[in-house]
Amino acid sequence: MSHFIEIHWTRGSLDEARKVSRYLVQERFVACAKIVPWVESIYMWNNQLETTQESKISMVTRSDLYEKVKEIIQKNCKYQIPEITFTALDGGNKEYMDWLSQSTEIQAGSSAG
Repeated sequence: MSHFIEIHWTRGSLDEARKVSRYLVQERFVACAKIVPWVESIYMWNNQLETTQESKISMVTRSDLYEKVKEIIQKNCKYQIPEITFTALDGGNKEYMDWLSQSTEIQAGSSAG
């Protein structure tokens, strides 16, 4: 059985979050993407306190696809330092884990790669 992860990232634009998420699912790099349309982030940037409205995205995939997913996010991200993190999924409902595996199998002839 493959090892699975949940990837988290933030995006300044809901439309861009949807566009990238749809691409990642369609090309089978992630099994699914969940978008929380609006979160408020408070952080320090260049020694100034910042408050930003963002979209929060979580996606589930196989751990061996992380680098490819990260590369696609970075190519489509306007942030200088994008938040891209992941957490290992150590277990879960067997049927769901099987679905994750099937949903991330890249099909022959796919444009992914």
